[in-house]
Amino acid sequence: MLTLKHLPILSFNENLAYLHRDCTAYKVDDINQLTKIEIHGGLKTVYAFLQIVDDARLVKPNEIALNTEAFKMTNLPEGAKVSITLSAPPPSLNSIKRKIAGNVLSSGEYSAIVNDIASKRYSNMDIVSFLVASGSFMSAPEVLSLTEALIGDRVISWDKESIVADHHCLGGVPGNKTDLIVTPIVAAYGLSIPKTASYSLTSCAGVADTMSVLANVDFDEENLKELIEQNRGAIVSYNALDIARANKIVGNVERQISITQPEHITASILAIKMAAGITHLLIDIPVGPKSRIKNTNEAMRLRKLMEYVGDMLSIEIDAVITDGSEPIGNGVGAVLEARDVMKVLSNKKDAPQDLREKSLFLAGRMLEFDPKLRGGQGYAAAQEILDSGQALEMMNRIIKAQGQKDPQQPGKLTRDVVANVNGVVDAIDNSRINKIGVLAGATQYPGAGIDLLKKVGDSVYQGETLFRIHSCNSTDFAFANSVVDGYNGYEITPQDDED
Repeated sequence: MLTLKHLPILSFNENLAYLHRDCTAYKVDDINQLTKIEIHGGLKTVYAFLQIVDDARLVKPNEIALNTEAFKMTNLPEGAKVSITLSAPPPSLNSIKRKIAGNVLSSGEYSAIVNDIASKRYSNMDIVSFLVASGSFMSAPEVLSLTEALIGDRVISWDKESIVADHHCLGGVPGNKTDLIVTPIVAAYGLSIPKTASYSLTSCAGVADTMSVLANVDFDEENLKELIEQNRGAIVSYNALDIARANKIVGNVERQISITQPEHITASILAIKMAAGITHLLIDIPVGPKSRIKNTNEAMRLRKLMEYVGDMLSIEIDAVITDGSEPIGNGVGAVLEARDVMKVLSNKKDAPQDLREKSLFLAGRMLEFDPKLRGGQGYAAAQEILDSGQALEMMNRIIKAQGQKDPQQPGKLTRDVVANVNGVVDAIDNSRINKIGVLAGATQYPGAGIDLLKKVGDSVYQGETLFRIHSCNSTDFAFANSVVDGYNGYEITPQDDED
């Protein structure tokens, strides 16, 4: 038996166990290939990957130390006695080898793979192997099988609701926080909309990041049900809900290696929404040369795949293809995006009109999930709810119910990026704007980001401000400035003063 110790180390969802080289329970020098162990003594077996330590100040010979992820899974206190055994590789790895060889996997094989991922029997390297192998080719039935497996065994039930709606954007477009405008419009209309949102790791801000500027977003399933019962709508973090566990693990690895395939996107999105009990789902597919989806053909293929899986799993899907050629709204970064959202909901004159119009279009499509509305009537209904102030009133109720946050300000370190010629803004590079915002610190500080003062089609004069960078610390500010000096993402068609 070994004494349990906690080492406060985060390893991006990988369970790690540390043994001293002179461990009293195992002769670790004899361990060559089987570096995965099973830890026994808690309510369930915990799988972890073995690390050998020579320093007894970290781990004594009679101890086993676990990183934070693994320690939490044991549900045991420090000092508890546990035993360990070596663990053979999970048999489902053979299915990944078959996929690498070009075979079509069965539903049972995908289920076994996902179960082993959820149980932490896969290392991050194993998950990467799965992503690369399946990313090269997946048939539509395989995507269906993967989606069913990722849903998991915990599904939120909404027994009293005939329509449980949600909206998801595939991303790749800076700003674009239509979710925070669509949700209160749909809730004010009367449809149930438990909006599940994600934090961002690669873009300037996810929906959960932006909403968390206004209110708390981390709730469990019971709290979510209470919020919906109060206001018909809520905007909560998917990460805080105990659903689709394997999907969260796979998603974290995907973001680390920047691999996203249409098949994986489809399975992930639909698994999350179905685990949340969604019956009607609107998918926004922005298309643009610098967005996640590059062209219409790719978008059409993705839409058909989502509709196929949705039909097979009995979830109604409306997938719409939208313009993703430039940022939506003016703010990029959580605080600036939240400002834009509240301006639109408040019907301010200086509210970004592109964000307002896209939100109304999407909200209208969602309202038409209600069979009482005919096709085309949704937009008018959404506009009435927004213009009358009902959407703002609902958003304020949602914010209050979720726990209103104190106002936050944009970062005080600023730089105005200016036009170097007279002309017209011809294009804005989404990926470049996102990179500048990320380097400015937007993924770490809500107040960091970019305030876009000029959009495509606007006339500009030499020296006029195109956008303003906001940072919260000098290191991030310097990084963002160095990138801007190389290429600021704006393409301007020069015009003579006479023009």
